[in-house]
Amino acid sequence: MNDDRPEQANVSLADFQQLIRRMYYEKDLARGIDGTFMWLMEEVGELAAALRGGSHEERLGEFADVIAWLATIANVAGVDLSEAVTRKYGTGCPGCRQLVCRCPDAGKP
Repeated sequence: MNDDRPEQANVSLADFQQLIRRMYYEKDLARGIDGTFMWLMEEVGELAAALRGGSHEERLGEFADVIAWLATIANVAGVDLSEAVTRKYGTGCPGCRQLVCRCPDAGKP
């Protein structure tokens, strides 16, 4: 058994982004933002397929892949995902500023 593997536990977004950075940063940096973005889009497509007809286990894997590639591209772009989420959603809906969104159904979000 590899002693370098972390124990499985709930992880924060910041911890996850750092984990992805430790595992893949050099490869990701060499691939660049454009190449990394294409991998993210491929994973989003796989998630769409899993949502339409996959098992719960397949959905779990595809959600994990999407968030991993999102963390990867954030690392390459120098974006802290926790900061981004907090700034945009930390005080409620960015549209109506309410904790429970009251935006009209026709608009985003």
